[in-house]
Amino acid sequence: MIDFSQLLLDKIDIIIENWVEAVRQDNKIKSADHLPFKAIRDSLPDVLEAMATMLSPSQESDVQTLVEKSLEHGALRAEQGYDAAEIAREYRLVRSVIVSTLEADLLQASAAEVLRAVRMIDTVVDEAIAQCFKSYTEERLGELKQLQTNLTLNNQELTRLVRTNQENISHLAHELKNPLTSIIGYSDLFLRLQRQNAEVKDTFANLEHIERVLRKGREILRLINDALEISRYEAGQMKLQPTQTEIRSLIRDVMETMEPLARLKQLEMKVDCERAPQQVVSDSLRLQQIVTNLVSNAIRYTESGSIQVSCQQLDHDKWAIAVSDTGIGIAPEDQIRIFEPYFRVEFSDRPYQPDSTGLGLAIVSRLVNLLQGKIELVSQGGVGSTFTVIFPLEVQ
Repeated sequence: MIDFSQLLLDKIDIIIENWVEAVRQDNKIKSADHLPFKAIRDSLPDVLEAMATMLSPSQESDVQTLVEKSLEHGALRAEQGYDAAEIAREYRLVRSVIVSTLEADLLQASAAEVLRAVRMIDTVVDEAIAQCFKSYTEERLGELKQLQTNLTLNNQELTRLVRTNQENISHLAHELKNPLTSIIGYSDLFLRLQRQNAEVKDTFANLEHIERVLRKGREILRLINDALEISRYEAGQMKLQPTQTEIRSLIRDVMETMEPLARLKQLEMKVDCERAPQQVVSDSLRLQQIVTNLVSNAIRYTESGSIQVSCQQLDHDKWAIAVSDTGIGIAPEDQIRIFEPYFRVEFSDRPYQPDSTGLGLAIVSRLVNLLQGKIELVSQGGVGSTFTVIFPLEVQ
């Protein structure tokens, strides 16, 4: 009689390595692309050890460890930004890798032994999925509650600020309408499903509804935060905090943050900072915000090619940073309005980019003025755009 419990314990390391590699190669588990080996592996060794106890005919089953580690796994995946479909694919790969690793031994066992082992593996993996989704759902609901609180607080501040800026209220209301409608609709659907005491099999669908609510909620929160940024500047409430700032390090951090977005569109990210000043005196937070908005904007309007950020010192008291793309370009008649709040470039096949608020470049323009600089634009339709910002080496 083959002891599958001991076989599993002996091959845990091989299973983990094969599984992590399978997760990395699965192009539908994007959230794992930049995670280290340890973060992907997570609590799988403990789950496998618990599974081994359940495969043993003599050893007492360690169900408690299985439950605890699966709950931890779900909470961690929520923190790492996984969506429900990615978690489901991970567990599908767990099942596949375990069976393939033990395949040679299964072929030598009797039919009854194979049937028992496979059934037990399926049972353990299914239990792990159920517990994982349980904690994942709780984390997502907690995030949803926190998002609701932030939206409420930001909305109160926004209401106070826009009283002096009535012209923009209609724009903001229009932008909030679609995501708010989705939030209300999916929240209502989720609550109705909860009242019906949906079985575990419905958990995956419920999670997708939560994901949609969170996604639309984040859209509203981003729009509100951008509108607040504009309002604070117009009200003179935005203050400078100049410090010694390392330019190359700042640009490197921004590019690392934006790189996953570029990879999704298969865009090449280039950096040329050989002639950049080592340090400048500026507000590093606002400077980072400018570069981030420009790079994000370049990625949004570029479907193929590359994004390049270059930086150089111009003379004894000035330096410049340029963000170039190979995107759709901006028509001459639109270039004069590109820095106006809520203005968005329209296209022949659609009104505008669906994820654009029309506030990103308006915020950039105001932050550049705050940092005593100036911004220039060179763009050609179908070729691309270059935004160049010139700053003093030392902000006064």
